[in-house]
Amino acid sequence: GAHHHLHSSPTRRSSDLDYLLCEKNIQWQYARQLGIEHAVIRLPEDDRFDVTDPSHWQSIYDRFTASGLKPVVIEPMPNALHDHIKLGDSQRDACIDKVIRMLPIMEKLDIRTICVNFMAHIGWLRTAHGIPERGGALVTGFRLEDFQAPAGLAITEDALWANLAYFLKAVMPHAEKHQIQIALHPDDPPIARLGNISRILVSLTNIQQAINLVPSDCLGVTFCQATYAAMGEDIVQAATNLAQAGKIFFIHFRDIRGDKTDFHETFHDNGQTDMARMVRLYHDLGLTVPVRVDHVPTMAGETNQTPGYATVGRLFAIGYLKGLMDAVELGM
Repeated sequence: GAHHHLHSSPTRRSSDLDYLLCEKNIQWQYARQLGIEHAVIRLPEDDRFDVTDPSHWQSIYDRFTASGLKPVVIEPMPNALHDHIKLGDSQRDACIDKVIRMLPIMEKLDIRTICVNFMAHIGWLRTAHGIPERGGALVTGFRLEDFQAPAGLAITEDALWANLAYFLKAVMPHAEKHQIQIALHPDDPPIARLGNISRILVSLTNIQQAINLVPSDCLGVTFCQATYAAMGEDIVQAATNLAQAGKIFFIHFRDIRGDKTDFHETFHDNGQTDMARMVRLYHDLGLTVPVRVDHVPTMAGETNQTPGYATVGRLFAIGYLKGLMDAVELGM
């Protein structure tokens, strides 16, 4: 994912970002062909990659820059570390130490943002992955009544709040020292309980409570539009409140139809949100943050092996976002 520069101005208001894996693939070429210059990257999740080794980071960084893409956001926090932090288990302190050691490396590479969720046991969750959308394109969806809670997994709300506070108190002084932004992503779907697994980042109130745990200019949010919409929040008001407080560091641009207990994802122009209004709002709020188009439908001729992350729908989504951004900049 990345900034596209349509004019030669040094700072674009926004950048369309796309999810890029560290193994070079056709999406990297498509990104450059679309005029994208910046990337949201996922660090390699195998034991050979040491998150505390600057040379390991450099090799990945160089792979992107050689392809014309500048990494600007890490998403997600590496799960091998973060799972222990969320659960607050015996490995938590060692994992937090590794996170702290990532920050000066990120500073040196000028990768300024890390997108962090706080969903324990179960992450991003859908109950269906082949729902027909417009023209038979396939999208993901969630219905609470179709969800079966995994046996034996449990965590309380109190434990999550305590673990989040512990993490932020440990990490934020170092984030400030190295000027790295911690961008909290809401729980998706934003449901307070999945079986015996509690979730806390499920409402605007809770997210504001979370970013107030440790007052810091480096602690804010990933504004994932569709998740805020699923919460039932007024997303114009939510975005306005967070942006005016200086707390939006990264935007996920996608849409749904439905509510948090029963929804499906959509093409970017076919959901329940006025997407043109949102782009204008981000512009009017003066945001200069990265944006990525996030999940897309799987289209004709594609396999549905990685639901939400296929390629053709991403081309449409980025073109649509670029069109909206240009219209806003021209005052249309």
